[in-house]
Amino acid sequence: MDEVEVVVAHAERATLRVGGVFLKVDADRARTDTEVGAMALAPVPTPQVLWRRPPVLALAALPGAPLGRLGRAPTASPAAWAAAGAVVRELHDAPPPPWPGRAGRSPAALASELDAECETLVTRGLLPAGLVARNHEIARAALRPWAPAFTHGDLQIAHVFTDDDQVTGIIDWSEAGRGDPLYDLATLTLGHERHLDDLLTGYGTDAGVDPDVIRGWWSLRSLLAVRWLTEHGFDPFAPGCEVDILRSRM
Repeated sequence: MDEVEVVVAHAERATLRVGGVFLKVDADRARTDTEVGAMALAPVPTPQVLWRRPPVLALAALPGAPLGRLGRAPTASPAAWAAAGAVVRELHDAPPPPWPGRAGRSPAALASELDAECETLVTRGLLPAGLVARNHEIARAALRPWAPAFTHGDLQIAHVFTDDDQVTGIIDWSEAGRGDPLYDLATLTLGHERHLDDLLTGYGTDAGVDPDVIRGWWSLRSLLAVRWLTEHGFDPFAPGCEVDILRSRM
């Protein structure tokens, strides 16, 4: 009999694996609606939907392994990163869905959220004021107008699966929608900056990828994540994770 593996669990949702099946439990039906709808529209490999009985969504496991993990040295080859870049570009070039995604927040809304979060990080003593101020400054590069694209919205390195230097699928689409394509590129390379050039080999440099904006998203995403991760049982202070990413900007 297959054992039940808890892949991730916190107050908002949980994912379990039983053999070749992933069971995603989410009390927010809208997130699951987004995930199923985005996978149906995305022109890239995604997990097969086996069945859905709210609040549970059952998905088939993908072949291969994640491109890497945040906080760990990636083992994927430059060719695998390039393949991931090509698939992400295919997604970004597709007609965007009619709904806004996580990467679709306006620059004004993000600026307001960033200002408030930075103040909270300092007043609660979660991070030193100098570290927050430096990364706040860098993050401003991401706060500019952008052309809407079909974005994944949570394109963490662990969400892209590869096998033999080919992408076998992308998981976790609950944040997908219209958004800034550079947010996806920054999320995928977060903590693995040296692979950005490999990623862009497949993605292409004709799309106006600005490294300063990517760096801005690295800082912005990390600043906004630290408190949430801490409050939900994760450790952003672990080696190679969000706080180390912020420190690397000093």
